[in-house]
Amino acid sequence: MSAVLAPSPAEAPAPAPAPRERETLRHIAAGRTYLQTARHMGLSTHTVDAYLRRIRAKFNITNTAELTRTAIALGL
Repeated sequence: MSAVLAPSPAEAPAPAPAPRERETLRHIAAGRTYLQTARHMGLSTHTVDAYLRRIRAKFNITNTAELTRTAIALGL
């Protein structure tokens, strides 16, 4: 009988962004600024920044180009 091994952290899929994080990511990937995104979503720019920080942490993203690439990969 063989043991089933859990995937290593490097192999584990990144958790999916929450709905509001996805919406925020979609706006940023479309070229909107934090202020434009905040106004469109009825949020403060601090909340937009918080959502994007969470996404960066979930996907180990360091810049806006990678955010955009992630949005495309997620079909946003």
